[in-house]
Amino acid sequence: MISIISAVEAAALVEDHETLIVGGNGGMGVAEPILAALEARFLETGAPRRLTLFHVTGVGAVTEKGLCHLAHPGLIGRVIGGNFGLQLPFMRLVTENEIEAYNFPQGVMSQMCRAMAGKQPGVITHVGLDTYMDPRQEGGRMNAVTREELVERVTLAGREWLFYRAPVPTMAIIRGTSVDEDGYVAMEHEGTTREDLSIAQAVYNAGGTVICQVKRIVKRGTLHPQMVQIPGFLIDHFVLAPDQEQTFDTAYDPSRSGEVVVPVSTIVPDPLTDRRVIARRAAFEIRPGDVVNLGVGLSAMIANVVAEEGLADQMTLTVEAGVIGGVPGHGRTFGSAVNPRAIIDQPYQFDFYDGGGLSCAFLSFAEVDGAGNVNVTRFGNRYDGAGGFINITQNAKRLVFSGSLTGGKRDVVATTDGIEIRAEGTIGKFVDAVGQISFNGASAAASGKSVTYITERAVFRLAPEGLVMSEIAPGVRLKEDVLDQIAFTPHVDPALKPMDRRIFQAGPMNLAADFFSAPAQSRRSRVPGGQVDR
Repeated sequence: MISIISAVEAAALVEDHETLIVGGNGGMGVAEPILAALEARFLETGAPRRLTLFHVTGVGAVTEKGLCHLAHPGLIGRVIGGNFGLQLPFMRLVTENEIEAYNFPQGVMSQMCRAMAGKQPGVITHVGLDTYMDPRQEGGRMNAVTREELVERVTLAGREWLFYRAPVPTMAIIRGTSVDEDGYVAMEHEGTTREDLSIAQAVYNAGGTVICQVKRIVKRGTLHPQMVQIPGFLIDHFVLAPDQEQTFDTAYDPSRSGEVVVPVSTIVPDPLTDRRVIARRAAFEIRPGDVVNLGVGLSAMIANVVAEEGLADQMTLTVEAGVIGGVPGHGRTFGSAVNPRAIIDQPYQFDFYDGGGLSCAFLSFAEVDGAGNVNVTRFGNRYDGAGGFINITQNAKRLVFSGSLTGGKRDVVATTDGIEIRAEGTIGKFVDAVGQISFNGASAAASGKSVTYITERAVFRLAPEGLVMSEIAPGVRLKEDVLDQIAFTPHVDPALKPMDRRIFQAGPMNLAADFFSAPAQSRRSRVPGGQVDR
């Protein structure tokens, strides 16, 4: 029989100096009761201490839940994570030098789980070259107290690569839906399957302890073997949590796990704000047959636009968590999708991304400079980290970055006449030099990559000479509202044209008319190295 323990008992198994892997992605797949119990134990007893925490990406709800429970000095000594934007208490520990902290690309972190399972020393990849992951810059180290170098630049087969060193894990906390009497775990109510199998294999093979939270126990042999994600022998203990949420925003939505398919017309369009204007303009960049990634933040809103236009079936929208097809969510449901066509383990999604499979990717930005460099990872007092941004931007064939022209306190609204700027933002986002290079514009320009930057009031494209402004929104003044708000002098296309007025009107834009007149994306496109993608 399997070992069933309480969340409190699970928390008591974590010892000082463990290397703990916590599964989950955003608000999905999170063993919330166990993490809450671990926090309560530490606050009551001061134990465990000085854990090394490994997490693939942001597990939390900004100021609460998930890994926010573990953000206490003394509890964590070192963190290796893919993103910290959903864990503001953790971000404070990093910025105040309370813990050692590393940020590696989300795809590298995900693939590292497989590497650890096979007892490989780490991950060798091109992802991160010429960004702050590169040891010639910061090597992924996030603060002054983090000194050990875990990233090396190596040369193999005549090419330059980065080697990310893997830790040896001793404990894992993961999650599923159903467990049978022999410990076999299925994830039929999960919106993603993440890398939980690889995590369990890695810790088992290292002689550590694997704890899995589940919703229910079912009879031996009743789980279809193709639905089983984790074999029972890999898991030491189970915690029952009948009320576990599918996401931090959803108790259970069967359309996100593939149990049912709902009409896309039931998805309510987002309100027409300046942010939705950006998402609507970005949607014009999609081509028939595109395989698309939608990044977190503003870019994730594009799926809602596509749904309103009735075009969700004319392209394949994906998110890095492993969801393929359907209508991806945003906010607290980011990483899942309504009506997914497939849900695969996250490392395989990044294999596809890293190999250049994406025809187009939509990402958000925090800062842009005149060379086209983008920073989404460290700005102001925020140390968000990369997530999947670096994997995606270095490998997708076309890139579209989205964000507001200025930030901070601002009052910018969308009207039927265009953009109305009632109060200018207090923070410039188009800067002389970005605070951290998350995306290297010079490298992209040299390779001829198509890169577009979309704001609520102007559109820019990357050229060898830098950013070129190609469109301006109705109601926006070129000098006062755009050029004067930019720290550098962008080139202005002599054929500067207005943004399409349909973007500012309520209701569908009839984007299909433009969409089907655009050339279809061909798989026989050139990829780096002069080869043909067949």
